[in-house]
Amino acid sequence: MILDLLRSFVDAGNKLVWNTPPAFPWFVALLLGTGIVITFWMGLPQLRYFVHALKVAAGRYDDPDDDGDINHFQALSTALSATVGIGNIAGVAIAIHWGGPGALFWMWVTAVFGMALKYAECTLSMHYRVFDDEGNAAGGPMYYIQRGLGRRFKPMAIAFAVLAIICSFGTGNMNQANTIAESAFNDLGHIPYWVSGLVTATIVGAVILGGIKRIGAVTSRLTPAMGLIYGIAGTVILLLNYQRLPSALSAIVVGAFDPQAGVGGTGAGLLLTTMVWGIKRGLFSNEAGQGSAPIAHAAARTDEPVREGVVAMLGPFIDTLVICSITGLVIVTTGVWAQKGPAIAKEGDWAILQPPAQHESVFPVARLQPFVGEFEVRGGRAAQVLLVAYDGPVEDALLLDARLEPYDGTLNRSADGSLFRPDGSVADLRLQGKMLRTGSALTAWAFKRGLSPILGGWGYLVVTVSVFLFGLSTAISWSYYGDRCVQYLLGTRFVLPYRVLYVFFVFLGAQLSLRMVWDYGDLALGCMAVPNLLAVLLLAPRIRQMTTEYFSRQGDRRKSRSDAG
Repeated sequence: MILDLLRSFVDAGNKLVWNTPPAFPWFVALLLGTGIVITFWMGLPQLRYFVHALKVAAGRYDDPDDDGDINHFQALSTALSATVGIGNIAGVAIAIHWGGPGALFWMWVTAVFGMALKYAECTLSMHYRVFDDEGNAAGGPMYYIQRGLGRRFKPMAIAFAVLAIICSFGTGNMNQANTIAESAFNDLGHIPYWVSGLVTATIVGAVILGGIKRIGAVTSRLTPAMGLIYGIAGTVILLLNYQRLPSALSAIVVGAFDPQAGVGGTGAGLLLTTMVWGIKRGLFSNEAGQGSAPIAHAAARTDEPVREGVVAMLGPFIDTLVICSITGLVIVTTGVWAQKGPAIAKEGDWAILQPPAQHESVFPVARLQPFVGEFEVRGGRAAQVLLVAYDGPVEDALLLDARLEPYDGTLNRSADGSLFRPDGSVADLRLQGKMLRTGSALTAWAFKRGLSPILGGWGYLVVTVSVFLFGLSTAISWSYYGDRCVQYLLGTRFVLPYRVLYVFFVFLGAQLSLRMVWDYGDLALGCMAVPNLLAVLLLAPRIRQMTTEYFSRQGDRRKSRSDAG
């Protein structure tokens, strides 16, 4: 009952945020509009300051005597470990499944304008940061809203902090744990979801109880390693399939503006649907404008806010324009996004619908009504109903019990979607068959096929290992974002209880359905981004002033060195 109520609330919230008005959702307009305004107001910082950002990240400007907790590279690694995660593996696959290849193009758009947004919000975060009772740096949108816009905006700062805590349990927590559990179940011999959840929660808890310095130390090693392994494997696949790259790029660009109906996920076919799925997954992946990364970058050791802002700008470039592109191109070039393969879907990810008319061989699944009533299942095969997973009909469908054995008997589906046995007990069943795939399962299938000339059938293990490392690092880093928001709202003494609750949600997220946790994450990140985007727009003149002053000083220093020479 509680899950049904939560499902209804999440569905209504997502409709309000991501589909209102239907012609062009207000949140999409706010996100893209803010990115465009900042890009041109700051004079294309993505291009002008890119080289300088690389020099800062490389440590050229590090000073151990500056205030802060971690150096520039560790701050970037911490932020990247939160952004380079499941969104790069499962998120891209979800976007392509429901929006077609063109969704990847709109992910690129969010990244280009997102670089300017990251620069703006992280510069503000450094400028308005404070230090807590224990001497740790604390920054983020809640601080630059209150300190930059004035105390009358404190309710907006509080709203951001509350929404960020709520989002930390979804975007950075349950989404990661759920994908790790799905990957372990599908790729490692049906490991129970609770086992994966327990292992992930234990590791996350062991790291986050050490605070930002331990988090920074772990992520500064983990992030480059996992990115390198995944990037090399994906690049190898693209080299092996180089002849298909031109057609794949064409499908992405053409599909962004003229998507094909009925290919892959049922969402493809509408320009707005493809755009929204790309922007959703782009925001989830690179978090530009969401307000999360500024919290991590505020811990950097520097007395120059703009310097950390340019480092932050590298995040969307690495995350979306590099890693997400590799994932998307691998999926499209291997062709698996529009094909069906054997898989098992757990409760919440499959549905029972009224079958179409007998004369219809091709039909939109979204048009069919849910089946309500009694039906027979013999040897796992259901009569007089249509079994659907991830919005696509399942071929050779079998209903399995908790032991993954074919179910046999009568079932009754109620109006609320629950399944009951004849004795009135709830039937917890899974669906097996040839189905469209989404999430990490789709990416793993693409890597398995792409690497088969080299690794035979073992290529999927690259994704399995990457899912674990990416998801783990994201969950670790997102706990810090929640920490800082709890500290802002309630004080340092409430941070430890938050961390304990956070670890519990890691375990919980592994048990829920893929669609449930991703829909919750979409709603939470959308709500969290609104106060941050409004603050960035209002503080844009201050960002421009700091930018001008900083690069004027850099020019003066170069001139002084030239004169001295």
